Amino acid sequence: MSHYMIFGKDDCPHTQKARADFKKQCKSFLYVNVDKDPKALETMLEYSNGQHMVPIIVDVEKGNVEIGYTGD
Repeated sequence: MSHYMIFGKDDCPHTQKARADFKKQCKSFLYVNVDKDPKALETMLEYSNGQHMVPIIVDVEKGNVEIGYTGD
């Protein structure tokens, strides 16, 4: 079972959809609000190659990074 990190913002509809979909699919994830954590924003920018787009979804085990979210 993969574990994910979702970097996003509370007021972003795409972040909200990603979190809701992951919960519905029972996928284990850690949500990181980059508005409230400057260090997390730096980490997110490393994963996204400097792109200020949310959400950034990281598959921690596989190392895959998805920039943005529109649903499955």
